[in-house]
Amino acid sequence: MSDDFSQSLTPPVSPFAGDSLCDLASVRPPCFCCSDVKDDPAGVLSTEGYVVRGSLKRLLLRLDPAPAEYETDTVDIFGFSWVTETALVESTKLLFGLFRQRIYKLETLVKSNSNDFGQAGNLHYKAEELRQECVTFLQYVKVFLHRYLQPSRSLDAGQSHPYEELEAQFPSALLEELFGITLLVGRLKDMPANVQSAFTIQNHGKILPPSWHLLHLHLDIHWSVLVILHLLGHKMQGQVVYAHKFVDLTGENLTDSSLFDEHLCSLLCDLTGLAMGKYSKVRPTEALSSHHYLCTCTKELWVLLMYLLEHRNKALHTQSFWNYINSLLRPLVLGKPAAEQFSGLPTHCKDPLGFTWWLVTHLSMLGQYSRSGTVVQNEKNLGDNWTFVDELLKLTCKFLNPLKSYLCLMWEPSTSAVSTLWDYYSKNLSASFTVPWLGISALGTLCKTPLGLLEQARSCCSLPPLRSPGYTQLYRSANSFHIFLRVLALCLAQDRAGGVPQRQIKGRIYSKFSPKKMQDLSEAGLMNFLLLFLVVARQADLEDVASRACELLGFLPSNCPLGHRTLIWRGQLSMVLLFQERGLDVGAQASLLASSFNETAKEFYNKTTEVSRRLALWGPLGSYLEGVAEVFETSTTLSLSEEKLLSDGFNWLLPACRQSELNSALGFLQIVLAQLRRVHQRSDQSAPTLSWAPATTSVVKERHLAVAAALWAHFFPFLHSLRLSQTPPAQLADAAAGFTLLAFDLPTSAPQNLQPNSVQSIMQYFGWDDMVHPLLVTRYLSHLLQNSELVSSLSGDPGVAVSGSAQSLSVRAWVRCVLQQHLHKNPDGTDSRTARAVEQQLCELTRLVLRLPEVERLLQRASLNLTATRPEPTAALEMFVKAVGSVYSGLKVLSERSAMVTTALDYIGDILKHIKPSLVSKNQEGIQLAYWAVGCIVKHWSPLLATSKAQQLLFRIVDGLLLPHNLTQQDKALRDSLPLYIQGLSVASSVSQSQGAYLKQQLRSVTRRYLDHFLPASPSVGIIANHPVLLGACEANPTSRGAALRRLILEVLCENFLQFKGHAPPPRLASVLMFLLELLRRNGDSDPSLLTVPLPSLLRCIMLVNEPQVRKTSTDALQLVVERCGAASTERPCDQMITVLRSFVEENEGVYDRQIYGVLETVAVLDPTVVQALIPNLSLSLRNTEHKRGLGKNIALRSAYVKLLGLLGESGQAEITSLESE
Repeated sequence: MSDDFSQSLTPPVSPFAGDSLCDLASVRPPCFCCSDVKDDPAGVLSTEGYVVRGSLKRLLLRLDPAPAEYETDTVDIFGFSWVTETALVESTKLLFGLFRQRIYKLETLVKSNSNDFGQAGNLHYKAEELRQECVTFLQYVKVFLHRYLQPSRSLDAGQSHPYEELEAQFPSALLEELFGITLLVGRLKDMPANVQSAFTIQNHGKILPPSWHLLHLHLDIHWSVLVILHLLGHKMQGQVVYAHKFVDLTGENLTDSSLFDEHLCSLLCDLTGLAMGKYSKVRPTEALSSHHYLCTCTKELWVLLMYLLEHRNKALHTQSFWNYINSLLRPLVLGKPAAEQFSGLPTHCKDPLGFTWWLVTHLSMLGQYSRSGTVVQNEKNLGDNWTFVDELLKLTCKFLNPLKSYLCLMWEPSTSAVSTLWDYYSKNLSASFTVPWLGISALGTLCKTPLGLLEQARSCCSLPPLRSPGYTQLYRSANSFHIFLRVLALCLAQDRAGGVPQRQIKGRIYSKFSPKKMQDLSEAGLMNFLLLFLVVARQADLEDVASRACELLGFLPSNCPLGHRTLIWRGQLSMVLLFQERGLDVGAQASLLASSFNETAKEFYNKTTEVSRRLALWGPLGSYLEGVAEVFETSTTLSLSEEKLLSDGFNWLLPACRQSELNSALGFLQIVLAQLRRVHQRSDQSAPTLSWAPATTSVVKERHLAVAAALWAHFFPFLHSLRLSQTPPAQLADAAAGFTLLAFDLPTSAPQNLQPNSVQSIMQYFGWDDMVHPLLVTRYLSHLLQNSELVSSLSGDPGVAVSGSAQSLSVRAWVRCVLQQHLHKNPDGTDSRTARAVEQQLCELTRLVLRLPEVERLLQRASLNLTATRPEPTAALEMFVKAVGSVYSGLKVLSERSAMVTTALDYIGDILKHIKPSLVSKNQEGIQLAYWAVGCIVKHWSPLLATSKAQQLLFRIVDGLLLPHNLTQQDKALRDSLPLYIQGLSVASSVSQSQGAYLKQQLRSVTRRYLDHFLPASPSVGIIANHPVLLGACEANPTSRGAALRRLILEVLCENFLQFKGHAPPPRLASVLMFLLELLRRNGDSDPSLLTVPLPSLLRCIMLVNEPQVRKTSTDALQLVVERCGAASTERPCDQMITVLRSFVEENEGVYDRQIYGVLETVAVLDPTVVQALIPNLSLSLRNTEHKRGLGKNIALRSAYVKLLGLLGESGQAEITSLESE
């Protein structure tokens, strides 16, 4: 024996063999190995396995199992060298004995395994070596059978060679050895628990326990036995191989075929048992993502078995893979004992039906693996198993889940399967069909809109790719009826042309519905009905299915529950959306739907309808609005008779809506208007680029005009009736703006009563009319003025139906809204919701108005630049008023000035009417704003208001605001704004050509009234310093117009507040004098004629009043007047002062002689020259007085006069001398 195994039999390695040959010879044979593979979603198999290494492919193609191996004369097996071509025949028992010996050694290592980590590496390498020896031997057996085994021939007893005899007996001997090996390794299910636990080893490393090697060696042996038996049968060319010694010992036949079937069934049974054990730990929601194999090696074994059995079925006409599986699972499902060949299958499965579905589904997934081990989507390498699945469906229809739909993706859909499912669902259409393990998550699939319903139908018709997260999510979200619809859609999709299977399915579906069946449907059942027909309509003949659906829905009574009506309309609108998607006319569907809507809207409008019923009716009506809005939003052309959905029912619906319902209806209207304009503009833009555009464009435009006509007829009259509402909904402005822009885009679509200038007519209704609420105006105009095309057209369009241009009317509306912005506050002055809305919208409108071309030109000509991006409305109004006044003042041509007056009056309109609500209200902010705004106009437009065209407005302002009968509420507003009025009236009175005198008289009246009104009873510096008349008269740099105003005020002051009645001083004299002093002090006037206006009154106060405060104030004022007059007349005494003083002396001589001298002493101290000029007059007056008395010289009077003369220098001394000489 030693000679047989001597190393001399091993041929030398050729010196010319390259490294590749050496490497090739040392390549390990394929084997089961999961240590290098992670269980990832891509399903990659081990690179060391039989599939990836090409072993399976070579087996199926009947090629050499290892073409690059065993090419030498000898082969090293179990540490010995053997003759490659004869070893297995000559030493069959010995080799298999050594093979069993290695298995025993590996089992011993498993038993001796300990937790000593120091020995783990050593044990791993020993176990790995033993396993590799066994795998190498099994590979050699396969190669030997393929290369060297020849079918047995009849041998002549006398001439046969011993090797030929052994060769003839080899198939039987090999069969017996294989049988012995199967008995040795046993079944997978009988392996010890510590070995089976190696299936679940996580985080494979480089060091593995012996149990892992033993377990995977068993898998190698089980697979190799089947391969060897398959190769043996193939090489024997149909000859049956008997195990003769086994037959002789037991009397039972053992053939290669019987051993193959027995071993195969045992292996399938054990693999199924392992899968059953794993299924017991799988959650229902994870059934699709949890696989049936324990590790990738068992998955690979399933793939190998599948391919081998399918190959044998085609080549040898044996049972297919599915036949074996069905025979194995059918008794389990039916609860019967397993067949004899499948003995050992566990009987304690917790859910036989669920497990069967799970296993069949996951086994079908293996059909996507190619013979090379790659996963190829949509590749079906495994036939379908509908026969068995049909049996399962009859047992488990109500538990339909995504596993079933997965089979439809893997296999060609089955009409019989769909029919079986439909028989169940048609009987239980009103059920919820919730998957038990999903709980309430399956209930969240209610579609609240037609588009949502159609999307759900679309999702049923387009399953996500297999193994994708989206597909896995179906298991967690869909109820079983939705899964059935997916199966149905797949089946209908296989025959798009409407062939026999499709017609059969439609016929079966139609046949299950009768009038009674339809009337018995619950809401859930009706929803399922609608979803069913949408799916069928998407996959089959749409018009036929839609017609049948409408016919069946017609069986429902007219007084059906409102929830049913909502669903019916939702489903019909979903069908309309589907027609749109296909480009089909929706007229017929829309007409039926609109008819039902009209009836419901009439009931909603009916005054006899109970409130609770009306509230309930809004459910379907609101749903109709949402659905029709979706129809319009999803349409790209609006040329498929969509206008029929805008029916007469809206004439009944809109007037009956409450506020919240009206908001929904107007929101719907805006959607339709915007979509119509968007589609029409798109068609206009695309038409010139298309050769067939003229004909098509006219047709499309006709359809758009039809939609517009429906909108004008059923919606605009209602909007028009709401325009004067004092509580307009915000959406009213949006909808009105939408109609305005529609009239701009489609002028001919507007009704006749709005022609020929429909845009301006609508703007007059909702934006320019002074009766419309500012909340509506600000929002409405903000929409329109941001449309540059519309603004441009208004700028150049003279055809406005009312006075003024479109831009000036828009400015007038803005001015009114600014003036009325405080009207909507709460009584306590806080902002209401309406006030906040007006404020926000007014800011936006202000920005847009200032960007109008006409307004921009005004601001530029006035050199006023807008700096703020969002200007405050009040400041913007002031800037605008200043701009108009500045531009008017700069005009020289009479015609231009006249035109500017007209335009300016157009800008403000009837401003007194605008502010009247504010004056009537008790809101102080509104009153102050009204007085301030009109005051700004009076001041900055004073030359303009003085013209004949505008002076009537000025007169009304004076009469209405400045000279009213009652000033109780306007006191603060007048105090703040009176300076503006006084200054403006002063200028107007000076430039007016026809009414200057009257205006001056009015100014005097205003000045007199408010001097008196705001003058305190006792002098107060703070109050008088802020007197509005005083503030209006003050100037930093004196001007002629300012001086004229101050002269008028001084005249009014002297005439009305400084007149003595005999010896009695006027009331509030101290306050009046303090006002006079402030007026003179704050202004640097130097004109003696102006300064001397109050001089007589001041002299009289000094002469007659001894009150200290009055005397001091009078003296201060007198000093100011005298000093300024003296400064103005530097060369000679001031003539005006001399004149006043002379008159003062003449008026008071003989009565107040001594007081006159006292007053003149005060003047002489300030300016002796003016008193010196009076010496002749004073002396003459003295003599006349003495003469009248007739008593000679008046010594006391002469003493006082001499005292005065003593202050007058040389002239005085000379006069004293003259008096003494008399």
